[in-house]
Amino acid sequence: MKNFEIFKNKKLFDKPIRFRGKRIEYKDNFVKVGKHFSGNSPPEIFVGRYNYPNVNAGVLSPNSFEGSEEMSMPELWHAKKFSIGKILERRNKLIYGRFKASVKKNSGKFLDVMKEVSMAYKPVSTEFFLKNNVKRKLEINRHSPLISNLAPLENLRLQENPKIKKKVDYLVGDVHSKSVDTIKELYSSNISVSNVIKILSAGLLGLESKRKLVPTRWSITAVDDTLSKEMLKKIRYYPEIGDIELFHAEYNGNHYEILLIPRFWSFEVIEAEIKLNEVKFWQDHESFHGRKNYASNVTGGYYAVKLAACEYLDRVKRQASVLILREVTPRYYAPLGVGILRECCRGAFLEKSEKFDNLSDAFERIQERINLNVDVFKERSELLKELGQRRLMEWF
Repeated sequence: MKNFEIFKNKKLFDKPIRFRGKRIEYKDNFVKVGKHFSGNSPPEIFVGRYNYPNVNAGVLSPNSFEGSEEMSMPELWHAKKFSIGKILERRNKLIYGRFKASVKKNSGKFLDVMKEVSMAYKPVSTEFFLKNNVKRKLEINRHSPLISNLAPLENLRLQENPKIKKKVDYLVGDVHSKSVDTIKELYSSNISVSNVIKILSAGLLGLESKRKLVPTRWSITAVDDTLSKEMLKKIRYYPEIGDIELFHAEYNGNHYEILLIPRFWSFEVIEAEIKLNEVKFWQDHESFHGRKNYASNVTGGYYAVKLAACEYLDRVKRQASVLILREVTPRYYAPLGVGILRECCRGAFLEKSEKFDNLSDAFERIQERINLNVDVFKERSELLKELGQRRLMEWF
């Protein structure tokens, strides 16, 4: 690598925020609950992936009727510009009543209730009977929002009929349609991505013989990837954009710079996490025909922001090479799931782009907004290396 200073702004590290040290900045508003309570599920379900195919699954709800979609939907968190603290306060109110389930089992006492909750688009009143007292244990990962209050279920039942959109009810009942087609139709019917993910996770999509529970982490990536691939079937035939375009956005310590280059479709994400005077990098890349394997470095965030980019290109009926740079600062002290990354990039594409005649000017503009030396990203980029290769059409 070239000899350059990796940090542009060393003042960033004067007062580091530590997450691993359990400095979680949110109001602990948990109220002790007994083994029996009722509450409004946002609606929210969760299917684990450990010990697959025998996993933990269940419904999340507060122990009151104040439950709302704000407890579970990244779309609302970003739209209302919730801080990390506000998001964690809401997540901390949720109690995860869970049970053991085989992903191949299609019905059961708890499964049937969980499926109805997953289809709802409004909070649904749910009654919980727990085997043990709620356990205060943080379940944290980069892919899904925090879950902190766990307890095994003794019984679970709905106290009202869940509000389900007719389109959802119809498509869930269609046992002859493949999951790819159903996901596409739900999305085109303005069902939010978060809701589609829950429905897929509950095992409600696809051919009847193939339906099964899908761990939430996998269903998030499956929905993002499926929708992106469907859009790319059209995007690859659109004309190239006319100018170099630059979008940017920042949300809760996640800073994005999104560069669109006039060229055929290719895509790359480079993430840099700044933590305690050190920087860790992750990156994944695909060329015109896409990836054949999982983006194992950036993981779910790759597919989430790819969907945002594909939505924009499909909207403007153009194709481009897309380079996405993510700088994660110490302000992002608790992971909130990849949903907020998708919404952050969606928000960037709703703003007017900056246009440039050359890449040098575009990177100078990026340097004005990020803390790291932009040359670090440029040196790592596989997409930029491809730009240095001559194209076949240049010879004609």
